[in-house]
Amino acid sequence: MSTPNAEAGMRDWTDKATRDRLEKDVAAVKSDIAALTDQITDALNTFANSTSKQARRGYRQARENMDSAMDDVSERGSAMMEAAQDAYGSIEETLEDAITQRPLATVGLALGIGFLIGIAWRR
Repeated sequence: MSTPNAEAGMRDWTDKATRDRLEKDVAAVKSDIAALTDQITDALNTFANSTSKQARRGYRQARENMDSAMDDVSERGSAMMEAAQDAYGSIEETLEDAITQRPLATVGLALGIGFLIGIAWRR
């Protein structure tokens, strides 16, 4: 049979061995968690950089598209303005020709339009 001192010594030895093993396991788990934390941080930083680059690229593309659209609108507006000026010049020339060729008919037409406007105004 074993003696109580031998049993206590054996228990102390197994408790110490178990405690040492648990301490090593805890240290290993802590080390693994630190490594995982570093990996996650690196992955998030890489993702953030990639997202930032994509956002800048998208902003640049949108700005280029907007500049292109504004240039197109400006060109179309200029073309419409030129067409309106040409039409105005053409109408002015036509009216001048009509007035110089038929002055009495033009005066009569102006009096008739004025008379109609006056009648409509009274009502």
